[in-house]
Amino acid sequence: MRAIISVSDKAGVTDFAQGLSELGFEIFSTGGTKKALEAKVPVRSVSEITNFPEILDGRVKTLHPAVHGGILARRDLPSHLEELAKNNIQPIDLVAINLYPFLETVSKEDVSLDEALENIDIGGPTMIRAAAKNFPSVIVVVDPADYRLILEKLRAGGLEFEARKKLAQKAFQHVAIYDTAISQYLRQGVEDFPEEMTIALKRRFGLRYGENPHQRAAFYAELAVDEKKPSGITWAEQLGGKELSFNNILDADAAWGAVTDFAAPTVAIIKHTNPCGLASYDDIAEAYRRAFSGDPVAAFGGIVASNRTVTLAMAEAMKPVFYETVIAPQYEEEALKLLKGKKGLRILVADLPPGYGEAEPAYLDLRRVKGGFLVQSSDSVPEKSINLKKVTKRSPTEAELKDLLFAWRAVKHIKSNAIVLARDKTLLGMGAGQPSRIVSAEIAKQKAGDKTKGSVLASDAMFPFPDVVEAAASGGVTAIIQPGGSIRDEDSIKAADKHNIAMVFTGERHFRH
Repeated sequence: MRAIISVSDKAGVTDFAQGLSELGFEIFSTGGTKKALEAKVPVRSVSEITNFPEILDGRVKTLHPAVHGGILARRDLPSHLEELAKNNIQPIDLVAINLYPFLETVSKEDVSLDEALENIDIGGPTMIRAAAKNFPSVIVVVDPADYRLILEKLRAGGLEFEARKKLAQKAFQHVAIYDTAISQYLRQGVEDFPEEMTIALKRRFGLRYGENPHQRAAFYAELAVDEKKPSGITWAEQLGGKELSFNNILDADAAWGAVTDFAAPTVAIIKHTNPCGLASYDDIAEAYRRAFSGDPVAAFGGIVASNRTVTLAMAEAMKPVFYETVIAPQYEEEALKLLKGKKGLRILVADLPPGYGEAEPAYLDLRRVKGGFLVQSSDSVPEKSINLKKVTKRSPTEAELKDLLFAWRAVKHIKSNAIVLARDKTLLGMGAGQPSRIVSAEIAKQKAGDKTKGSVLASDAMFPFPDVVEAAASGGVTAIIQPGGSIRDEDSIKAADKHNIAMVFTGERHFRH
């Protein structure tokens, strides 16, 4: 029996090769893998199979009929075996290969195109595909985690058909993800949506269940070449608490997305992916207290996110309330100790996104529909890029303007139709996900209660009627921010002027379905 072993990831490969050798396999290898093996395992060069040297700086070494004939020949077809004998080719029974670290290479800072191209493996994927195509006869291995099981099965008599098939599926997926990474790299800087597109995903961990206990679930990370530093909930490190659930991950992602959309110190409290509390303040403990004051009832069982280090003072303020998860870029040592004492609280630490405080890098936003995906560019709008247009007789005061800009960023993170009421950079009340905008406005007023007076209002989309302005006026709202663009804008402007409300248009909307 013969095996070709040529791996980039050399974890466990020596023990694997040694085990194969003890089972009677003749081992062939190339380059660095051969050097790693030859101290402990009898190993020969692939050139001894091809009778041809490696050429073009190693670009060509396994692309040869003696290699691929030995891999692709069907053992159940006498004609194939006769052709092998006629051409003095011996069968190859196992191929263990993983590929050049292309993704790791192109994720480095200032990587050159030449360096990237040299890390595109050609012979490896070709051998993997050939072995996977012929899996009933050839064992194909791409994952070091499979070494131990394969050796156990070989020692027990051999790999059954289903095990070989599973390894083949894994091999084709390995190559598909590799090719996707190369395609993504070459597509960088091209803004048009491609005619064909694949997505590379790697399982982070399994979940006990999905949104509901009868649904199965797992968590996958997107392998993207344009993210120089993995950040966000996908790559967050858990420092304490129970394992994350499907809903925890959804809510934590929404919470982290909300706070990292603000350059100022900000705390968000999320319930069912909507902020029920949100506040910006220089002292992060006070920012938490203000966020909590937005809806203390809804905050119970929610997710807390901070875009600054969680201090002991913030942790002490959180202590009386039951939360599912807290996520932040750092924790003071004493704060972490206190939070770990809260039973079941999941504690996550995440890196702030690249370019944080300036502009969120744009990305492709994918939404699943039955049988397909909707793809759009992300709603990534820098804080400094908003162009406000005053449309009423009264201009906003400086204090109102600060609150309007806060409310405008807050409403972006609330499900449409979305209405936000805010004052002192604190969310006072919000209406989310209602088919009617006026209903969202009434819910926001109800939530804010007496605090509505002197607040500002933000709407994620235009007003088709002046009813929201009238509702705002009845609650004592003093300023409004909305996209504008309705054929009845003038009606809303007149209503605002009637009540001495300052209103500004942004010219852009923030639907979030």
